[in-house]
Amino acid sequence: MTKPDILTTIKSFTSIEQALDYFEIGYDSQFINTNREELVKRFGGYLIMEKPDDWFSGRRALKNAYCRVQRSLLDKSTRQACRGCTSCQRR
Repeated sequence: MTKPDILTTIKSFTSIEQALDYFEIGYDSQFINTNREELVKRFGGYLIMEKPDDWFSGRRALKNAYCRVQRSLLDKSTRQACRGCTSCQRR
């Protein structure tokens, strides 16, 4: 029995929450509801730019998307830290 590849697994998700749970990334439901479309687009873009070959590279693409959307909401004129981002490693 062969294990399905990561792209097949990702394509089987019907919501971004399933992807976040699969990749074991904590998230804020309110943030997801507000920014769902942007997060899905960003994640899809990262998957197109660099095809994930394993669980870790898929997780990295989703974490980068989540963090990028989170940081895009910060005020550009100040040096705010990314506070609400549960996946951010840039603290």
